[in-house]
Amino acid sequence: MSYNIYHNLIIKASPKEVFDAVSLPQHLDSWWTLKSAGKPELNAEYNLNFTDDYDWYCKVSQIMANESFHLKMTKSDDDWNPTTFGFDIEATNHGTSLKFSHVNWMKNNDEFKQSSFCWAMLLNGLKNYLEKRDIIPFTERS
Repeated sequence: MSYNIYHNLIIKASPKEVFDAVSLPQHLDSWWTLKSAGKPELNAEYNLNFTDDYDWYCKVSQIMANESFHLKMTKSDDDWNPTTFGFDIEATNHGTSLKFSHVNWMKNNDEFKQSSFCWAMLLNGLKNYLEKRDIIPFTERS
């Protein structure tokens, strides 16, 4: 049995702007990571650095420009390693629908629950980044 996190939201931005914000390092560093590296190409490796102790790696497992971007963890902590997270993007009459998933958690433990909460907060930060150009300093992000 595995456990999954899902969050859906509408962002008042174009699908391309949302896709770029979840796939390009210069944008990831504005709402999520301390510093990141990678190219939005199938099987490309991404480095997601949060601190020296949280210097994680993953690979692009699914990508369709302006529609989907998913990453499979390859080097992280034990709870995150078997997981894949991703963003599915679709234009709507009210903006862009972002459907976020973080799947294949092995345990419904405190890390899983905390990650679900953190993702909700971070996705709100992504929304504010795209809609208001708000950049929250890394040390103030959840």
